[in-house]
Formats: sequence, structure tokens, C-alpha cells
Amino acid sequence: MTRADAASEDPSPGRRRGPGRLKGRQPDEQALADVRALVGAGPQARDRLIELLHALNDRYGLIYERHLVALAAEMRLSVVEVYEVASFYHHFEVAADDVPAPRALVRVCDGLACTMAGAAALQAGVEAIAPADVRVGHVPCVGRCEQAPVAVVGQRPLPRADVAAVQAALAGGGFSHDPGPDAEADFDPAAMAPCAITPPQHGITPGHVGYAAYRSRGGYRTAAAIAQGERPGDAVIDALDHAGLRGLGGAGFPAGRKWRIVRGYPAPRLMAVNIDEGEPGTFKDRTYLERDPHRFLEGVLIAAAVVGIEAVYLYLRDEYAGCRALLEAELAQLQADPPCPLPRFELRRGAGAYICGEESAMIESIEGRRGEPRLRPPYIAEVGLFGRPTLEHNFETLYWVRDIVERGAAWYTSFGRHGRTGLRSFSVSGRVREPGLKLAPAGITLSELVDEYCGGMAEGHVLYGYLPGGASGGILPATLADVPLDFDTLQPHGCFIGSAAVTVLSQADRARDAALNAMRFFADESCGQCTPCRVGTQKAAQLMEAAQWDQATLDDLSAVMIDASICGLGQAAPNVVRCVQRHFPDEVK
Repeated sequence: MTRADAASEDPSPGRRRGPGRLKGRQPDEQALADVRALVGAGPQARDRLIELLHALNDRYGLIYERHLVALAAEMRLSVVEVYEVASFYHHFEVAADDVPAPRALVRVCDGLACTMAGAAALQAGVEAIAPADVRVGHVPCVGRCEQAPVAVVGQRPLPRADVAAVQAALAGGGFSHDPGPDAEADFDPAAMAPCAITPPQHGITPGHVGYAAYRSRGGYRTAAAIAQGERPGDAVIDALDHAGLRGLGGAGFPAGRKWRIVRGYPAPRLMAVNIDEGEPGTFKDRTYLERDPHRFLEGVLIAAAVVGIEAVYLYLRDEYAGCRALLEAELAQLQADPPCPLPRFELRRGAGAYICGEESAMIESIEGRRGEPRLRPPYIAEVGLFGRPTLEHNFETLYWVRDIVERGAAWYTSFGRHGRTGLRSFSVSGRVREPGLKLAPAGITLSELVDEYCGGMAEGHVLYGYLPGGASGGILPATLADVPLDFDTLQPHGCFIGSAAVTVLSQADRARDAALNAMRFFADESCGQCTPCRVGTQKAAQLMEAAQWDQATLDDLSAVMIDASICGLGQAAPNVVRCVQRHFPDEVK
């Protein structure tokens, strides 16, 4: 008997292949037909993988193994490559073929603001009334902290949710819909600044400024003039420099310097815009996008013209389903009637991974892979998307470009307090009378912000502490409520402003509880690539549950995470631990 004959007669075909047999599970014809009906006939581009996984997940409620195998075959990828991406993101669930999909998915936000507003009781109440075919779970901050507590039914958020609202939504009603463009809407925060931008009293968001209304009020004239060479690009960069515009996603890198760096590398150049906004407590980008998307898009066009950008990739967090529909519609109108030559636009959908707020992890995700940060150098300005020089920006940074160019750098620098200059968009939540987005002078203090823009503390509450920069920015006591809030002013106290997400605590709260909420979030969101972050955040969360903290071990964990983590998640996670130890020691002794 030959070796081939022996193989063909092997009674364990799962262990050895015979002639003509392919290794591994092969797609069946029905699964292939399902996939092709959704995504079209293959082969598909590798960087479209996450978009195609979304298509399957939206259609079937789960990503079934049979469809995952079929998608791998259509994309000429191994099943392992597709599975490792699908299993990385929180919004995907790979399931066996015989698992029934839930009729509906209800997720209750357990971010700090929602927890303070009673999210645990809301989830328990929803679990008590939910039918057997409805799955109820929790979800990290969904970017609606000013409307806490928030539940999400499918992809529809329910602001200021209660059990009755969730029950009505499950019965087929009770949804708050985005109203679409409003011909009468006139949203110009630069003209109103400084000001409190209040959330809607009813529904999810008010009507936004549409394309026609934006153009009728002079929109895109500046972008067209720059694209057509009527205004020099160097003058635009100089305006950003003189205004002191820095990255408003958290890093604070000077915008003008970044444009010069990227423009210095050979074409083709690309742009990646971070609208993931996953930092707990942050909702500024969502608020601006819901009210006036074209002011942001004009900033994109100005940057593209000055830097010489061939294609723009907009990376939008999956929780913002209403924003995605809005942006798709307004982009289509812009492309149908362009005011100037446009770069190619690609709108990409996140899938529930906080780590993708880190610029290189976002680029990995746009390319259709797991969102794991890259080692640097090289920096993405030189080797970014698809190996090309890439200009990466946060949404809000680009939002202010048009106003700085048109109004002049002196307009922007005319704002500020306590020796600081410029404007800052504060996402304020927690124990204040009027939470919401506050466009205030840079350098304003927490006491001033609460008293002048938030109507003071909520009834019966006294300031105890606050988070000045989201979960990663640390925690400060009420005794430091007069420290200017800006870049570089909070570091001496162990904090940083980050995305300017301010959560206000009162005597009803404990700083250690806020710190534990943040650390559990970091442990859940760590990409797992580096051991100090993956293990350190989990171990820290366990230690922080004790009535008395093991200070020495937490100090060791903090030092290792800060020194050895690849990216800012692991490096910033210990901030809340160190702040509680430093500013609230009586809570953990």
C-alpha cells in the first residue's frame, strides 16, 4: 500500500487529509450565498473586513461560524485571520450555527455618570421585565453623559432612560429619532463663544445645519479659496500657529506643526480623522457633529488642500449610529455639488474598542485588523495608513480650523483666563444642575465652570471632587477646584485635561468608587498586546475592591504600567490610583 492509499483509508479524516481534500472547514453554498447577498461577489479588499463583519452582524444579530468561514473564503483570507479580528471588537459576537440570535439587545451604560445616575438599578429593572428572547447587558460609556442614565436598544439610545422607556422601545415604540436637517437651524458656536451648549430637552438631538443652509451662509467659501490657490497654505498654517491650536482629542500636539511635518513627506498623503470619542465622560465631538457637520467637513477640506491629501478616512465610533446616518447623507450632498475639488472620502465604522482612540490602533482598525497600537518610530506622519504619510486629527481640532482662518488668530487668543488663551469644549456631567457641553475660556477653573456655565451644583449636593479629563485624566479634590483647566496646568497635581471631560462628584460619591469604575473600564478595554497593561489593569481592579488598599503592591503595579506599557492606555490607567492615594488617602486607609 502506498502512503497516499493509506491516507485515503485513514478512519480519522479529521487528523489526516486524503487526496483532493482541503484542510480546515470549508464554506457551504448557502453560507456563501448569504455573504454574497450582503457584501457582493468577492474578492473584497482586505481593509473592508470590519465593514463586512458589521454587515453580517447587523443582518443576523450574531456572526455565525458558517458566515465567518464563507467571508474568509470570499476575501481570500484564512479563517483565523477573520476570526481574530471578529473576536477582538466588543460589538461582534461569533456564535455557533445553532445559537439563536436575540430578538433585541438592550445595553445599559455603566460609565461613571450613568452609574451615579442609577444605572445599576435601571439594569436590574430591565432584566426583571425583559422577555426571554431579549438580551440585557451593560456597555461602557456611550458618549451621552449629559443624558444619564442611558440605555441603548439595538442601536437607538434612550436618553434619561427608565424601565418604562425601555419596555416601550421593546414593544416597538418610544424611540427618539434624529430629526434630520432643519432649514431654520443656525448653529455658530464661534459667534456665541463663550457659551453653554445645552442638550435637547426632548429626543436625542435637535435638527442640524444641512448642506444647503450651510452654503447659503457662506460655508465652504474659505475651503474653495484655499483649494483654488487664492489663499496661500503657508498663511493658513501660520494662523493655526499664532492661535495656538493644539490637538483637542487629548494629546495636545500643535496642529500647525503637524501639518508642516506631514506636508514635508512625499505624496501620496492620506488623512485619518478620529471620531471614536471613547474616553468616558466625553461627548463634545458628538454634540458638534449632530448640530453642524459641515463646519467640521470644511476644516477637513482646508487641511486636505494645504497638506496635499489624496484621501480622507473618517473613523466614527459605532455607538453613534445617528451621527453615521447624518454624516453619510451630508457627505453625499457635498460630493454631489462640490464647492471645490474633493479628496476621496471613506467613512469607516468602529466596532466598540476604546483602544482605537490611539492613533496607530485606529489606523490598524481602518486597515481591517485588530486595533493594536504600533511601536514607534516610525511615526504615522511618515508611515501611517497603508504605509503612506498620514495626517491624523481629532474631530474637534478640525472643527475650529474654518473659524480661526476666517476670524483670525487674534479672535481665538482673545479668549482665556488665568494666563491661558483659547477656547475649550468641556463635556460636563455628574452632580451639576445643568450638565452638557460648555464652550468656555481656556484656563477656567472648575469652580468657575460649575457656577457660570452649569447653574451651580445639583440641589442638595456639595462639591467633593472631580475628574478633569475623563477616566484617564485622574481625580482632584474640591480643595483644588481653583486650578486652571488647560494643557500643562494639571500635571503638578497628577492629572491632565485630556479630552476635557469633566465629571463632578459630591458628598454622595467616593473618589475610590470613581477610580474603581475607571480601572474596570481599562481592564475591559486593554487590547492585551502588552503584559503590563493586560495583567496590571486587571490586578489593580482586584486590589482596589478591598476595603483597605494594598498601597505597596498598587505602587509597584502603577510604576510597571507607566514604564512598560506600549501606549497611553496602560500608561494613564494608574492616574486614578495615584490620585486617590494622594488626594483622598482617608478613603483607602
